[in-house]
Amino acid sequence: MRRKPEAEKVTNIYRRCGPRPAWAICLGLALLLTACSGEKTKSKDFDAQGDEAANANVRKGVKPESDAEAAVIETDYGNIVIELYPNIAPKMVERFKKLIGEGFYNGTTFHRIDPNLGIIQGGDPLSKGNDTAAVGSGSSPYPNVPAEFSDIPYDRGIVGAARASSVDSANCQFFITLKRQPAFDDRYTVFGRVIQGINNADIISTAPVEPGTERPADKIVIKRITLQPRANFPASG
Repeated sequence: MRRKPEAEKVTNIYRRCGPRPAWAICLGLALLLTACSGEKTKSKDFDAQGDEAANANVRKGVKPESDAEAAVIETDYGNIVIELYPNIAPKMVERFKKLIGEGFYNGTTFHRIDPNLGIIQGGDPLSKGNDTAAVGSGSSPYPNVPAEFSDIPYDRGIVGAARASSVDSANCQFFITLKRQPAFDDRYTVFGRVIQGINNADIISTAPVEPGTERPADKIVIKRITLQPRANFPASG
């Protein structure tokens, strides 16, 4: 979800034209949901023909099964606990757990927040620094993860893999949807769901931002993410 000039352009379009159809929102988000592949966002909007996700394979009818471990995100706003779905997105879950085990996410931030869209995004290693122009394009040391699309709807609390225009450009960044977002369905890999602390994510989404951006005015730091037994966390929202 890289922002800077391209993202601000899309934001201004939304402001001028008002509510957009779901397909238009989704295509505009292709500019914003920039993964950590290092791929730069394009300067032009994607049209329907240019949206690779429209032709991607989607697994249907598979019920999510929780991993034995849950991911616990620690912030100054409280914890957010995520159950992971390796039967839905095995490669993305493997990557997420690997990076957690290496301490990759510790000290990164939620660098994009949007209460209107209902989303928070984090996991960019470049967010540890002060070069805000680069945030949104950072990468892990590992290759990108191929798309693992499913028909799980992007309801409140779903955790998805951020990417750039290529469907196979997910890598390390992730986002949490705070309300139903049908424009994301079948277009971004679902690999988990928030089972505790969704209200803390809501608070994060409403933090002050720098004028004209979706960048928090003050850093919202992910102190660390740890893996803990899923059984320790009865689902409570």
